[in-house]
Formats: sequence, C-alpha cells, structure tokens
Amino acid sequence: MGLLIRAFSLIAMVACLTSVVHAIEGLATFYNPPYFPSACFVTEDPGNMLIAANSGLFASAAACGTRYRVTCTSGTNEGVPQPCTGNSVVATIVDLCPGCAANEIDLSRDAFAVIANLDAGRINVEYNQI
Repeated sequence: MGLLIRAFSLIAMVACLTSVVHAIEGLATFYNPPYFPSACFVTEDPGNMLIAANSGLFASAAACGTRYRVTCTSGTNEGVPQPCTGNSVVATIVDLCPGCAANEIDLSRDAFAVIANLDAGRINVEYNQI
C-alpha cells in the first residue's frame, strides 16, 4: 500500500509540474500608430509590440499587460497567398479591439510585420499566453 501511495504521489507531482499549453487559433489584423495612450497604458509607453484584444480576451481590462507569443499559420486567401515570415512575436495586450470577433486580435503594425507581410492585412494565427 505504501508503494501505491508513493506511485500516485509521484504521478500527481509530475502532473502538476507539467504544463499543457493550448494555442488559441484565430485571425489577426493590424492597426497603425499612434499606439499610446491605450486603454491599459495612459501614462506610460508600452512599446510597439502590442495587441488590441477581443472583448473576451480583454476581460474588462483584466488582461492588461498580459503577454502572448503570436505566430502566423497561414494566409486567409484575401491578400498575399503565403504571407507568413516563419517568425513569432511576443506582444502585450494594451487595448480593446471592439470590432474583433471572439477569435480575433488586432496587432500593432510593428508586431504584425514581424510575423507576416503587411500586404496580407489579415492572417490566420496561433497565440499562447506566456
């Protein structure tokens, strides 16, 4: 019985230490500067790798300052057929995107340019909180 308890304890510890990351799949567009002030940063400049989040993700400003790794996965067939650069960008939620659907984010122009050709305008992405 003692061995069984130890085995279950070990399994429980490993399960707690292992983080399972699920990327959110969605769409991204971009917005142009000025990026400041924003809903989250009125008096301090948050930089230029930014996200305006959909209302669910923004969560009434609870997500302010949360960082996400965003990766372009493909084009949307509305612009450039293969817009992805192969890079990811780490961006910070600084604002609400009132026109974004539940799976959409609006990246700053600078952040979008890291992961995709700006001419695409709209891309498929995956994003994970970091």
